[in-house]
Amino acid sequence: MTAIRSSTVDDVVRRSALRHPERTALLFADRSWTYRELDDAVTRAAGVLLELGLAKGDRVAAYGKNSDAYLLGFLGCARAGLVHVPINYNLTGEELSYLLEQSGSRAALADPAMAARFDEIEHSLEQVLILRDIDDCLLDRAQTGALPTLDVEVTDTDLVQLLYTSGTTSRPKGAMMTHRAFVHEYVSCILSLGCRADDEPLHPMPLYHSAGMHVFLLPYLAVGAVNHLMEAPDIPEILRRVEADAIGALFLAPTVWVPLSNHPDLAGRDLSSLRKAFYGASIMPQPVLQRLQQRLPDLGFYNCFGQSEIGPLATVLGPEEHAARPESCGKSVLFVELRVVDGEGNDVPPGELGEVVYRSPQLCEGYWGKPQETAEAFHGGWFHSGDLVRADEEGFITVVDRIKDVINTGGVLVASREVEDALYDHPAVAEAAVIGTPDERWIEAITAFVVVKGVGGGDVTADALIAHVRGRLAGFKVPKRVLFVDELPRNASGKLLKRVLRDGLTIT
Repeated sequence: MTAIRSSTVDDVVRRSALRHPERTALLFADRSWTYRELDDAVTRAAGVLLELGLAKGDRVAAYGKNSDAYLLGFLGCARAGLVHVPINYNLTGEELSYLLEQSGSRAALADPAMAARFDEIEHSLEQVLILRDIDDCLLDRAQTGALPTLDVEVTDTDLVQLLYTSGTTSRPKGAMMTHRAFVHEYVSCILSLGCRADDEPLHPMPLYHSAGMHVFLLPYLAVGAVNHLMEAPDIPEILRRVEADAIGALFLAPTVWVPLSNHPDLAGRDLSSLRKAFYGASIMPQPVLQRLQQRLPDLGFYNCFGQSEIGPLATVLGPEEHAARPESCGKSVLFVELRVVDGEGNDVPPGELGEVVYRSPQLCEGYWGKPQETAEAFHGGWFHSGDLVRADEEGFITVVDRIKDVINTGGVLVASREVEDALYDHPAVAEAAVIGTPDERWIEAITAFVVVKGVGGGDVTADALIAHVRGRLAGFKVPKRVLFVDELPRNASGKLLKRVLRDGLTIT
């Protein structure tokens, strides 16, 4: 049932279908959907979910890679008044069990290759519906048949998704997102990122992550674009698709931009159609951004910053602003108000470090089943992000670090990002992560974990990298230890798991 003042997530697609019914909305694998076909399939998917006996407000876990079926599962939940719970498809065992139990999910939508994982864990799911690739899956049932009448009224203040934070420092928390929060965020995205119907965007990043779904795919559906969806971010395939499909807009996390910037296929592909490059979800090393800008000088780069709890976009640095402030993440988007405060909640002067706090209709309602954490995050009438930043005189924000990642070495605070950027300047360094480790003399000793490049990087030594950083930074910022590793621990959202580095390190 459509309310007279309805502004729900699924209305975004419905209204695009009314404006552009025969325009192509989505391309995935060998399937193509017009906006009318997509909207009708959403209604059928909602009917399938309600036929399972689910009721408004029930949680439905989603456990699969990118596909048209995955999108239908989310939008079908939205239209049926259900709460979608996206789960990182790399999670298994106890981590998967925790999210299912903490969310109280009654049902799950899953790719066929992943459904068997539910049999290996304890859970209270009542049923599992396969998304695609088998008979009677959600995709099959959504493609054909009469359109059901949905006996459910959904309002913009209803919950539509639990976005679980990445859990980089603690157990994941489920941010309770309403339709109203997301629709406001979509408008912010469209305006700040200049989303246009003719952008021809490619979507390789996981849709279980808030950026892929809510900063790019849904806003581009709102403006009537042709959306090219990939199952997963494969670098050679991304480069091939940009060339073959004349892709105009591309979002990748820095963990994909970094290897893409070093990939041999980059030089040989015609990427002239690409006009917009978006990055976010973690901090982009400045040397990598400079390398990409040298290779693609006509490409406009957008730095997108935020977090799941705010939908997730909070600030944007546009292409025309990169030259003057390459390290900044820009200014707040339309529906976000921010401040930079000290530990007492007082504004800090421009140029000084503080925590960025937010007020916005894009914000979550709190954390599912965690009232204490909700109260802590929202104290003082603002949402406390946990991000350490500085703002300049014109209000441009620069992220320094997560507050929990700042290193106290000898009583002086050092941002791990600054040391990481210095390491990235070395030609042998592919990836770097810096943490503080307990030390009797220094309180915390600056410790660097480094992945070297496959060709020509194997001969670099720890002493050489320490000397390299010493030539760029003050002595107290130079790592006391450099450890070489094959890879850095990350979740599939691209976020570095520094707690894994801390927990796994043996101090000698």
